[in-house]
Amino acid sequence: MNDILTKLNLILEDRKSKRPEESYVSSLYEMGLSHTCDKVEEEASELINALKNESKERVVSEAADLWFHSLVALSMKNLSSNDILIELEKRFGISGHKEKNDRST
Repeated sequence: MNDILTKLNLILEDRKSKRPEESYVSSLYEMGLSHTCDKVEEEASELINALKNESKERVVSEAADLWFHSLVALSMKNLSSNDILIELEKRFGISGHKEKNDRST
């Protein structure tokens, strides 16, 4: 499954450099980080609504939209899914409470 993240990372980098006019991702890059963050916020709200009120299929669809827009926003900060996976891997074996407390100190 990590293959899909690798493919997405490659596509995002390609769209960032080439910016084909017909590409939705390229249009997000053109509109900038603030607009893309607004899309992340919109998708997060749609996911929350789906979790509370809709079918599993809608939940998965909205989660995919949120992940996708989050990856675009991350790429605008020169980050990728790899950076997130590395961070998540670091957290294995650490209590969530401890990890959160460590972040705030």
